[in-house]
Amino acid sequence: MIHVRKVVPYALMVAVASGLYMIFQIFGKISDDGMTLFQILLSIKAFLALWLGLRGINQKLFKINPWLFKSHLFPFSFVVIIILLSQLMYI
Repeated sequence: MIHVRKVVPYALMVAVASGLYMIFQIFGKISDDGMTLFQILLSIKAFLALWLGLRGINQKLFKINPWLFKSHLFPFSFVVIIILLSQLMYI
């Protein structure tokens, strides 16, 4: 568990950085008809990932404990939701 606590916040920061890069490369233009399903799912994934990344940055770099949802169940559920959204985007 000691090693996990050292690695996970950095992994979240890398995931957020790569996710932001991918959004700028993949998102595309929003048409007059509105956002496509892919763009909607990508936006939801980006929001969840940014929340996780900010949590990781606050924990690791600034030594700030999470303000809300201090257990690991809530962030883990975000990760599971992100994986499920990825699968929906692939279909």
